[in-house]
Formats: sequence, C-alpha cells, structure tokens
Amino acid sequence: MTQHTPIRRVPGHLHTALDLAARGVPVLPLRAGKVPFGNCPACRDNVCGGRPNMKTPGPCTCPRPCHAWAAATTDPATLTGRPWATAWAQAQAVAYHPGGAGLTVVDLDDTAAVTWAYQTLPATRTVPTTRGEHWIYRGVMPSANRVRPGVDVKAAMSYARWLGPGTGTMTVLPDAVRGLVVKEETTSPRGGVVSSPPDRAAWDHRVATGCRHTERYVRTGLERGLALVRAHRESGAGSQVFGVAQFIAKQHADCPGPCGLDVLGQRLITTAVSVGVPESYAARAVANGLAGAA
Repeated sequence: MTQHTPIRRVPGHLHTALDLAARGVPVLPLRAGKVPFGNCPACRDNVCGGRPNMKTPGPCTCPRPCHAWAAATTDPATLTGRPWATAWAQAQAVAYHPGGAGLTVVDLDDTAAVTWAYQTLPATRTVPTTRGEHWIYRGVMPSANRVRPGVDVKAAMSYARWLGPGTGTMTVLPDAVRGLVVKEETTSPRGGVVSSPPDRAAWDHRVATGCRHTERYVRTGLERGLALVRAHRESGAGSQVFGVAQFIAKQHADCPGPCGLDVLGQRLITTAVSVGVPESYAARAVANGLAGAA
C-alpha cells in the first residue's frame, strides 16, 4: 500500500486572506460576531501600549493578531505563522484595513441609508452586506461611526469585513463623504447656532470701487458660477469651486481694483458648504482659484 505525505490544508478564510494580501490589502481574522480576536494576555487592556499605528502610539510588537485593525498585515509569513494559526482555525470571516489599502468604505447599515446614498453620493463600487451595502472609494480619510442614521465611515482607523469584490467602477473619494466627518464648530456665534454660516456681505460697488464691470454683469457671472457648483452636488463640487473662483478672478484681471472679490469668494464658499463641501476645503479652493488668475 503506497503511503502519501499528508497535505496541510489551508483554512478557507486564510486562503482568502493570502489572496487579498498578495494584492496589497492588509487583512486580519474575525471571530464569531464579526469582531477581531481579543488581545493576548501580554496586550490585554493595551498594557503594552498599543501598536505604533493606533491612536495612542506604543511599543507593542506582539506577533499575535492583537489590537484589531492595527494588526492587519500583508505579510504572508505573519499570516501563516504559528502565532496566528489558532485564530485562523477559529475564524468566521476575514476583515481588511481600508486605510492601509488606500480606500474608504461607507458602511450603509439599512435600506434607508442605502436609499440616501443613491440620492446623495456619486456611484462607485458596491458590495452587498447582510442588511445594506458597502460603498468603496479610492482615497483615505478619518474613520467615524454614526455620521448619520445607519451610516459609518471606515477608513484610516477601522476594519471592514471582506464580503467579496463587489460590482461597479471604484471612483475617487468625493467631498460629500469627507464632509460627513468634518467636526462642527464648537463656539457659537453670538445669537446664532453652532456651525451656522456667518453672515455674508452682498456684492455691490461700495465694496468694488475699482471694478470696471456693471453690477448686473458681476451678479450674473456669480450666479452662473454658483449654479455650476450646485449642479455638481453629487461629485466634484470642490473642484468646481476652484474653477469658478479662477474664472471670476480672470474676469477682473484688467480692473484697476479693488473689485470686492473676497465678497464673491464668500458666496462661493457658502454655496459649496451647502452641497456638502467642507468649509475649510472650500475656502482653500476659493483662495487658490482667486490667486491662480493673478
């Protein structure tokens, strides 16, 4: 009777993890409940200080899959090594670190959240989940839970469950998603509400004593520019703000000045914020656009 050398079977989840790691996606095992394996005794309660890429840097060099997303790796030697073997033998799923792969996942947890995404966000690659969908974009941003009902953002400091490659073309992370995590202002303007936009002055010749254009000409050009920004509500509003600001500046390049472009810029910023562009981003885009035509 011929004897055969026993073949070491690779657990299914480890096989998936190795395939993802080979494509540059950092991975880790998940136990029952779709959660990471707990820290080992040496790392329990983060007494080791945590891994270097966690919120609180520390000296941990534990070879086990401790510290959740921070343990995700693309190293096949680590994934197949003895310290991870028990975890893979008990794994119920595979997770990956979106930020480590240069991605952001918008986790839509129910039907209402999915409907909101189709109405609000630009199309990208989607992956069905148990109750909703994952929308995956190219680009990394901070992670945050409950940015709106049924919506989490998983990116720089979180993990996402691997549920397959999904369908559709992956697109660049839009301003509308980045804006979900922008913190509100903590100081209220007098008589106002937290994060309410400040009063914006209206453009007229009192603020543009050196402008050679009529007020009607300036207002018409501004309104057309604002309409372009609003039309890009679903994608590219931030870039559109820069283009409109640059166009406005070029219109006034031959004026002796001043032309009150700062007031026009504030109108652009307010409109951009109203369609989901973070105010700091909009302000930079306007400043760069106005300066770029100088």
